[in-house]
Amino acid sequence: MRVGFVEWSEGLIANSEQWFKLVGDLSDAKLDILVTNELPFGPWIASASDFDPKVAEHSIECHRAGLEALNRLKIPAVISSRPVWEGSRLANEAFCLEGGAIKHLHTKQYFPAEAGWFESNWYATQSRDFEPVVVCGVSVGVLLCTEVMFNEHARHYRNQGAELIVVPRATGRTVDVFRTAGAMAAIVSGCYVVSSNRVGQGPNGPTFGGKGFACAPNGELIDMTSQENPLAVIELDLAAVKERQKSYPCYVEERF
Repeated sequence: MRVGFVEWSEGLIANSEQWFKLVGDLSDAKLDILVTNELPFGPWIASASDFDPKVAEHSIECHRAGLEALNRLKIPAVISSRPVWEGSRLANEAFCLEGGAIKHLHTKQYFPAEAGWFESNWYATQSRDFEPVVVCGVSVGVLLCTEVMFNEHARHYRNQGAELIVVPRATGRTVDVFRTAGAMAAIVSGCYVVSSNRVGQGPNGPTFGGKGFACAPNGELIDMTSQENPLAVIELDLAAVKERQKSYPCYVEERF
């Protein structure tokens, strides 16, 4: 099972010259699953402190075009996130594009509220879902960016049979804290953890740090993306997941 993860540029537009440069690398990689960064298409709208319905709708349109472009890649499964309306605000919905069909995976529930990341002003949800979904025969849990900081959800995914946790991100230049959080998510769940991130800076936004990463079920770093190598690929060993989940600390019983 070949899983690819990336660092894609801020403001990526489907069918642009930049997009077509990425497509060649993706085709050559022969992936089973591609994990993108969080909200990968168009500008990072949460850099503005005030919610704007027109800007929100533009982001939705960028992602509609992006989904069509992703579908044309013919990768068996693509895991990403997109903005969708939920009441008068947006929800950040993680989804899987598999066999041409869009499958809901998870809705983001933890939102930063600071300069560059005013997400709590743009996104909201009533959802409380943290349940794994089978993608290409692999049980997958999603933690969208900040959610990886809360290890109880990684542990919950493990208890529900997850084998892979994906962490689409849009994080700044301080990468180590997220890499540490990803390693801890792997350690407490016994799952592979794969994360992609935005990179670069928009006209009025923060600087995104890239550095997608993959952690083995024991928390060790397997690989990381870079400016020179914006796509990295790992092979999943699901037997290793099953063995790791029998070991410490995965087997420790929880108290409620």
